Amino acid sequence: MLCLRNIYAFALRRCQFRTLSSDTLLSQLNSCTTEDQVFDLVGKNKAKLSEKHVGSAISLLWKFQKEKSQLLRNIDYVKNHSQFLTLRILAENKIEFMDNDLLVDTLYNVLRFTVEAHDSLVEELVMEAWRRLERFSLPTLSKFAMCLNEQQIYASPLTGKIADIVNVNLDSIQDTRVLSVLMINISGVISQSFRERLIQKAELLLETVNFIHFNHARRMVQFLRNVRRTYRPLLEKCNKVFLENPSQLDLENISLILGLYQSLQFNNTEFRLVIKQKLTETIDDCNNPMSFTKLFAALGPMAGPEVRERLIATALLMVEEFNCHQALVVVETMEEMECRNSHLIQKIASLLHKYLDKYKPVELAKITQALVLLHCQNAELYTKLRRLVVGYLQVNVIPSDISMLTRVLSMLPSSQVDEVVINRVDAILPQCNLSDLNAFATALVRWVRHDQSHQQSTSGPGAKLLQKLSNCGHQRLQKASDMDLLLEELRYISGEWFEEILVEETMNTCQRLIDQITWMNVLEFSSFFVKTNYRSTPLLDRIASVAVQHISKIHPSGTYTILLPFTIMNYDPPQSEEFFETCIQHFSSHLGCFEPHLLVLLGYSLAVAEYFPPALINAIFNVDFLAKLDAQLETLPDSLNWRVRLRLMELNRAVCLECPEFQIPWFHERYCQQMQRKGNGSTNTAQQQIHRMLGEILGGSQYAKVSVLTPYYYGIDFECILDKNKKPLPYMDQSIVLADLVQWGPDIQLLGKKGLPPGAQRIAVEFLDSKAFCKNSYHLKGDTAMKKRHLEILGYQVVQIPHFEWNSMELSSKDAWMEYLKKNIFETN
Repeated sequence: MLCLRNIYAFALRRCQFRTLSSDTLLSQLNSCTTEDQVFDLVGKNKAKLSEKHVGSAISLLWKFQKEKSQLLRNIDYVKNHSQFLTLRILAENKIEFMDNDLLVDTLYNVLRFTVEAHDSLVEELVMEAWRRLERFSLPTLSKFAMCLNEQQIYASPLTGKIADIVNVNLDSIQDTRVLSVLMINISGVISQSFRERLIQKAELLLETVNFIHFNHARRMVQFLRNVRRTYRPLLEKCNKVFLENPSQLDLENISLILGLYQSLQFNNTEFRLVIKQKLTETIDDCNNPMSFTKLFAALGPMAGPEVRERLIATALLMVEEFNCHQALVVVETMEEMECRNSHLIQKIASLLHKYLDKYKPVELAKITQALVLLHCQNAELYTKLRRLVVGYLQVNVIPSDISMLTRVLSMLPSSQVDEVVINRVDAILPQCNLSDLNAFATALVRWVRHDQSHQQSTSGPGAKLLQKLSNCGHQRLQKASDMDLLLEELRYISGEWFEEILVEETMNTCQRLIDQITWMNVLEFSSFFVKTNYRSTPLLDRIASVAVQHISKIHPSGTYTILLPFTIMNYDPPQSEEFFETCIQHFSSHLGCFEPHLLVLLGYSLAVAEYFPPALINAIFNVDFLAKLDAQLETLPDSLNWRVRLRLMELNRAVCLECPEFQIPWFHERYCQQMQRKGNGSTNTAQQQIHRMLGEILGGSQYAKVSVLTPYYYGIDFECILDKNKKPLPYMDQSIVLADLVQWGPDIQLLGKKGLPPGAQRIAVEFLDSKAFCKNSYHLKGDTAMKKRHLEILGYQVVQIPHFEWNSMELSSKDAWMEYLKKNIFETN
């Protein structure tokens, strides 16, 4: 009986549908060309409208909006129209009659008109869709998932159910649009294994589908950002799609993609050069605050000096027109550009002061950091910032927010730590991760030191809280049981407190979890490990072992990250040759996938370890490559630009000294002279002591030179010359610096402008401070060992004076120091 009743009800609905669809309303709707025509038709035919008419009318209204420019759209007019309310009421009453596609299309179109998520129509549409979820086609499912995302339903059971359906049907998806939409909308509820399956599927479709839409590739990059996975093969394929669609690279898309790339720490030279050219060409067209702000943020950090000046000049003319969001974007970009235009800094600070009450806590944090780093002088602004930050601190309950606010509060001018802050931090400690604890400690260290400068007690509340923070950090590390979660907490940790208090316990924890270092996380672990400057041979051996076993699963560019801790810390793992050769072989056939700057850094890193792969060296010291490198460096931040140029010089020097058979010319003479003029030449107390004592030991100041520059521009602390009988020889003219002389090697040595007597030997005396060693070891770091190697090639006998020997209890008197210097200079073979 129940079955018959259901059949009868279904028949009635079908009959109703056929009757209403046979009239002329649908064709009349499709003939409408304006919103008012649609509303007029709806108003005259309310009683005749079927679910299909209602859905078509709402869809048509949105179609009219899409055809208009952003400035001409009248969404509020449509949303507030009485006949639109009629359509919403009719739609809600006819939900059960809608087919699956119409149901989801209606929800999608209603949301386009900013109807709230708590509106009864939206709620009913979502609930009905949930009931039908498993009957949806994959395109309909993807559109529904997008609707949930727009309502900020990211991690609900409903989203989880969609993820389950996608998991079951993943192999059958062949549409990049469907896949990319589903990827970003279920990214918050997927497991690591499912994440990898989605990435592999996306990569497969990008390889096999003939045409990939620009937006589909953009969503895939967005997915990687959402799951915080820098998977280079997929990123490179998506980047290729962007470059193949230059017409799509407008200001909006460029801004979005740059933000995604920055989050993923992904860089592509060709992309940056293309968009730099495009953005530069649009400067004159960006004549309103909205477009100029996007242009300033995208182009400013990569622009050359002339374009930067144009942007700053335009910003000065337009600054008064910026709204609160635009002012925030501009000041953040100024920080990134390291802007020093005091007039613009002053004007943007005044504008921010006006808008200060409108900003959220995270925005106040960004503003504070930017203004402090820009050296802005505005006491009134800082006072108000402090009041607002303290106010948010008092009411906030989220540990990450409290740590952020505490950190920025410590950056503001303040005489002492606020008791409100101490109590707030103390109350939240049990809920904090290592990153939060580090932020608190960094802030408190600043305050405690400030208190000490005013002769206040170090046993005050700030110092006591620091001790509690240390205890919490140790306890959290001791309880850690998952390497991936630990790396997540350690990702952005740095600073003195971590290095002094937690680094040893962190290394112990990593050794306890050593079996959890796999090819999936070895790059992230290696990046973190380098920052610690802590020489743990078991962990280094594990990195090497994982790399050798799974090198084929690691992106070729990842070999730089793998090799870095070994070259920096001057460590050869067991089967060292196999390890280095495996890495070299892996990247040698993929040199084209490296960014130019990364190839230089890789070459230098290997040179430190005394490896000079011919394919790599010839690829770098090539006119075309160097031109490409120069073009790329113009788009990079100043600090990275400076580092890469320095590493190229050091690699050039290493190749000239250690591999003359490559016949690579030395082409950094001019660069080194410029660097020499910028140097400060300061000396520390120990170096001053050594200088005085060398004069006494050698028989006078004329027997030693200070701050000597060798050929190839190595700087050494002191130089002296001993004859074949170990007697010091005087310098003929102390005003002559070695850099002005012709280059010499072990067979052609000069004394002043005259050659050395037969059997004479140059001695280089170097004081090695803590930077020359790993944190927990007296083992020389790689760059210091390479310098010693190169000085010996240049004909020096190198005497190294480690800081821990010079400052030891054993050498606590002048006589002991003098004896130490004599032994090292005169008795060393």
